[in-house]
Amino acid sequence: MIDSPAILIDTTRCVGCEECVAACKEENGLGKDRPWRGQGAIDALSATRNCTVHRRPEDHFVLQQCRHCLEPACVSACLVGAMQKTPEGPVIYDADRCMGCRYCMLACPYGIPRYDWDRAIPFVHKCTMCHHLLIEGGIPACVKACPQEATVFGSRPDLLAEADRRIAGDPDTYIDRIFGEHEIGGTSVLYISDIPLDFLSWKPDLGTEALPDLTWQSLSKVPPMILGMGAFMSGAFWVINRRMKLSSREDEETNA
Repeated sequence: MIDSPAILIDTTRCVGCEECVAACKEENGLGKDRPWRGQGAIDALSATRNCTVHRRPEDHFVLQQCRHCLEPACVSACLVGAMQKTPEGPVIYDADRCMGCRYCMLACPYGIPRYDWDRAIPFVHKCTMCHHLLIEGGIPACVKACPQEATVFGSRPDLLAEADRRIAGDPDTYIDRIFGEHEIGGTSVLYISDIPLDFLSWKPDLGTEALPDLTWQSLSKVPPMILGMGAFMSGAFWVINRRMKLSSREDEETNA
């Protein structure tokens, strides 16, 4: 069993206060909510919301955030290494490497990465499990802010044991399943719930095989020219990025 930092979300304890969202926005400097492609910010991930609280019927609230897959599809799909699986566990994003292809958005089965469409030079945004705090011995801002302890931080094995304990202790309340324990190879953000959570993913049954394994089975059959195209796109990105930096420098010198 992989011993890595994880979060356990208990939807039965969430009251929809959104203290987690506010803490995330403040910690990561995400600014005010704004519409994204015609949708309101509430109940929708966006460039200004790395996490959000879904409001379901009959007063159910479900926090949505990056699942930090043990074998992330977004990382395997990124041509330039902008998406990275850290040694500590969380999946982080390096804007300096991003070429804007948005393959990570297509690859993620949970629809997590978001594009900052409002900016002239847009970037991808996603939860990083507050990786910058973890490496200093801290905990994610969303976990620390939750007044109901609907989110709990710890090691993945310990949280799986805690989830089993809660389900066994109240079988009439919880669905007998830990969401994220086995799906697509397992995730570092786990859920226990009294309602189905199919709406958080592409489809109800994602299977247990890690998506990068499935991706490689397909890519291994693709002609080598695809690799050449990847190299070409990387080179084009480097040239464009350099031109953008030079243009920005010229603008600064002009305005000085």
